[in-house]
Amino acid sequence: MMKSTLPNPILILAFLLLAHCTCMAQVTSSQVDSLVHQAMAKFNVAGVAVGLVKDGKIIHTKGYGVKSSVTKKPVNEHTNFGIASNSKAFTTAALAMLVEEGKLNWTDKVKDHIPEFKMYNAYVTENFNIQDLLTHRSGLGLGAGDLMFFPDGGDFTIDDLLASFQHFKPVSAFRTKFDYDNLLYLVAGEVIKRVSGMSWEAFVTNRIFKPLDMDHSYASLDKMKDQSNLATPHSAEVAALKPLPNFKEMINGAAGGIYSNVDDLCQWMLLHLNKGRYGDSLENTLFTTASQREMWKIHTVLDASANPRYNSHFAGYGLGWGLSDTKGNMLVEHTGGLPGMLSKTTLIPDLNMGLVILTNTSDDGAGVFAAVSQSIIDIYLGLDDFGWIDKYATYFESQKLKGDSVTQQVWEVVKNADDSHINESDFIGTYEDNWFGKVEVFKKGTQLWMKCHRSPKLNGAMHFYNANTFAVKWEYQDMNADVFALFNLNEEGKAVGIKMKGISPNIDFSFDFQDLELKRVD
Repeated sequence: MMKSTLPNPILILAFLLLAHCTCMAQVTSSQVDSLVHQAMAKFNVAGVAVGLVKDGKIIHTKGYGVKSSVTKKPVNEHTNFGIASNSKAFTTAALAMLVEEGKLNWTDKVKDHIPEFKMYNAYVTENFNIQDLLTHRSGLGLGAGDLMFFPDGGDFTIDDLLASFQHFKPVSAFRTKFDYDNLLYLVAGEVIKRVSGMSWEAFVTNRIFKPLDMDHSYASLDKMKDQSNLATPHSAEVAALKPLPNFKEMINGAAGGIYSNVDDLCQWMLLHLNKGRYGDSLENTLFTTASQREMWKIHTVLDASANPRYNSHFAGYGLGWGLSDTKGNMLVEHTGGLPGMLSKTTLIPDLNMGLVILTNTSDDGAGVFAAVSQSIIDIYLGLDDFGWIDKYATYFESQKLKGDSVTQQVWEVVKNADDSHINESDFIGTYEDNWFGKVEVFKKGTQLWMKCHRSPKLNGAMHFYNANTFAVKWEYQDMNADVFALFNLNEEGKAVGIKMKGISPNIDFSFDFQDLELKRVD
């Protein structure tokens, strides 16, 4: 969900240094138009919207393509998209405001505000503070627990979430390693609720959207009463764009629930570039410069690229923002992704520039926002045209082909597998995981079937693959999430447990099937 891999093009493609001029060029609307049209010709996307601010002014807000491949209605600068994990910066700003009001401190222990909060051991529980919720350094693995709300439609509550962390196995020592998570941002949303006395949605709406005149932004989809200018999510897994249902946010939206548009998000970018000030004469303050520095300070260190094109030296994660340097300038950015919705926000404070790109297409949408954003950044940095659109098109196509090759081979094996020796009754039963709940294996007609009781979209046919392993094809196909189910057998050959893992190497990390420890209970 709400997921973000913080893709850094410097890490994806390493190329030689090109000429760098000393005067910083400006970007025109016609240049943005040209780049977007070139990218849309290379990538299979329905719609795109771009917002660009420079030197305190909005210089470009525009939509391209269509809101829906069915209606063909065009995207404009007010079209709303799910911004997914770009919502996280709104959560950290909300917390910064509460810190300034003296209602909490960044170093407050989470358990002091949420007594039932419990991590995987007593030391971590005792020492886990507010900033630990925001910096992806908990010791848990990538996307741990995201299956509680990904895909949407489950019945998990905030109480379930708060009780879940004690059941996960850490993959690194506390505060030593970056592993992106969403669940802890939902806990941060609960902190905001308990400290402020209003829900995360109400706080963001009343304390951030309204002062900034972000009149067409919404903290959750159900707050958007008029959805006539809402982009429809799409998948580009196959040649024809496939419209998808809107993702239904659960628990709270602190990790990725906001729906907004490039016109409103330009106000958000200007706020940050002006260090928390807003208004015609910057006479108003939402948060202080000190809070801005705290949000834009590295709290979790990441490996920096050695790419000579950008001469980068550091990289890390702040509070809701990814941080690095490019050609001597600070780079502040974040990406976001939901099924059929992708976004990227980029700020270069030293150049007083901000860029946001929204798309309503999974898969290829990442190619668009990466290529267009990097091309615009290069113009501002005075770098020659590097052909990012073509390079990203080649890269994303190669990744897709690799993933497709793996999954096709799996289903080819399934088609030819001999399951005549399988005693289906050995596998039929109910299995339970401490945080995810029950998963049932049963007969549906002549077919073995698996369904997850608390996540109803995860149900599908089981196909014998090899030994004690089945391939499960979910009825849910909005994203590629099919899995291997590896059964653990006792000495009598009867299944007593299940481990699971994604079939495709390109499976989204929020499908954290590998974190399940399913034990037979019936």
